[in-house]
Amino acid sequence: MTSTERSYVVHTYGCQMNEHDSERIAGLLEADGLHAVTDQADADVVVVNTCCIRENADNRLYGNLGWLKSWKAERPDRQIVVGGCLAQKDRDMVQTKAPWVDVVLGTHNVHRAAELVAHARTSGPITEIFDEAVMDEHALFPSALPARRDTSYNAWVTIQIGCDNSCAFCIVPSVRGAEISRPFADVIAEVEQLAANGVSEVTLLGQNVNSYGRDLQLAARRAGDAAARVRPMFSELLTAVGAVPGIRRVRFTSPHPKDMRPETFAAIASTPAVCEHLHYPLQAGSDRILTAMHRGYTARRYLERLAEARRVIPDLAVSTDIIVGFPGETDDDFAATLEVAATAAFDSAYTFQFSPRPGTEAATMGECFVARAVVAERFERLKIVVERSALAKHRARIGRVEEVLVEGPSKRDASVLTARTRQNKLVHFATPVPLRTGAYAAVEITAAAPHHLTGRFVELTAEPLHKRRIPVVAG
Repeated sequence: MTSTERSYVVHTYGCQMNEHDSERIAGLLEADGLHAVTDQADADVVVVNTCCIRENADNRLYGNLGWLKSWKAERPDRQIVVGGCLAQKDRDMVQTKAPWVDVVLGTHNVHRAAELVAHARTSGPITEIFDEAVMDEHALFPSALPARRDTSYNAWVTIQIGCDNSCAFCIVPSVRGAEISRPFADVIAEVEQLAANGVSEVTLLGQNVNSYGRDLQLAARRAGDAAARVRPMFSELLTAVGAVPGIRRVRFTSPHPKDMRPETFAAIASTPAVCEHLHYPLQAGSDRILTAMHRGYTARRYLERLAEARRVIPDLAVSTDIIVGFPGETDDDFAATLEVAATAAFDSAYTFQFSPRPGTEAATMGECFVARAVVAERFERLKIVVERSALAKHRARIGRVEEVLVEGPSKRDASVLTARTRQNKLVHFATPVPLRTGAYAAVEITAAAPHHLTGRFVELTAEPLHKRRIPVVAG
C-alpha cells in the first residue's frame, strides 16, 4: 500500500490550543500523502491528541487505547499516535501501559508528526518528547505549519505558546513551557493570508494572551536594542489584526485578569472588527482561595476591572471560569464566590468541580480536599446563580436584531440553523432561503434560554468568501 492510499483520523480532547495543534497534525499528514476520513474503521492512522486538564483524562486515554488495541489487531499495519499534554506529561509511560502505540509525541514537537509516523512505520514504535520549545519559528508556532481546518470561514491564530504563571491547579506551564510570543509581523502576515483565502473570523490563541510581547521586550533589553524597549502590546496586536481587509470578526482567548490593561479595553471598543466578548476567568470569589491558587488579584480588583471593561466597551458580553471545591474551600469561601458571581452577572460560565491533576501544587493538598458530596452540592448552587444571570442577559436581547455568523444546521434539529452573535451567543433560527456556512445574516431575537437564543431570519448581510472545499494551507 502506498502512502497516497493511506488515511487518518484525529480525535482531539481539551482546549482550543489542542484543536489548533490537531489542525496542524492533520495538515502535516496530508502534506505527506495521507487523506482524512471520518470513520475510524476506515483509517490507517489514528491520532489521539490528549488533554491532562480535565478530570479522568488519564482514564479516558488509556480506555480509548484499550479499544484501539483490537482495532489495530485487525490490521497490524495500522498506526496509533498519541500527542498533546497528557503525552507530554506521561512520556514513556504511554507505551509502557499501551505497547501497541506506535508514536508518542509531546506539545513541543507537533512539527515532527508526519516524520515520526513514517519512522514508526519502518523502524518500530517511538516516543519523542522535547523538554522545551524548539527555537525555530516553523516548529515553534503551530500556525506556521500546514493546516487542515474543519471550517474555512474562521481560523485560530497562535500568537503565544506556554505560560509563565504558577496557578496551583494548572499543569499547563509544565506541559506547554515558558511564554514565548510570536513575532508581531508574522501574526499579521498569517491573518492576511487567511483573509485572502476567505476567512472572515479569527481567534487569537495563547495561554495568557494579554501578556503577549513581554518576552519580546525582555529579549530586546538584553540585546541592548533601545528602539525596541517598548514591547508590542496585545492591544496593538488586536488593532492591527482588526484592520486586516476581509476580517469581520476578531476574538481572543484567554486573558488573565492580573495582566488586563486599560489599553486592551480601549482597543476592543475602538476596533470595529474586535468582538464585544470578553472571557475573563474568575476561578474563585474568595481572596483566601485566590491567594492559595496564586492568581495574583483579589475579588475586588477583579470586579473593578470588569466594571471598567463594561464602561468602556458598549454591549460587552462576559464569560468566565469558576472552580468549585479547591482544597481548603470553606462555606464562607464558597459564599464569597456566589456573591462575586452574582455581582458580576456573567453572560455564561464554565464551572468545574475541582479534581487534582498530578504534577500540580493543588494535587499535593490532599489533607485539605473538600468532600465530593459537598463539592457537588456547591456546584449545583453555583449553577443556579450563573444560569440566572445568563438567562437575564439573554432575555434582555429579545427584540433586538443581531448579525450572526452561520455555523450550519443545528445538531439537535437539522431544520434550523445555528449561528453566533458578535457576543459569542448561540442562536438557532429557521430561514426561508438556503444559507451557506460562513454567511452573515441579520436575525431578530425572539426567545431566550440560559445557553442559547432563538431568532427569526431578517436578511442576508454577507455571503461567505471561502471556497467550499477546505484546502491544506501553510501558515
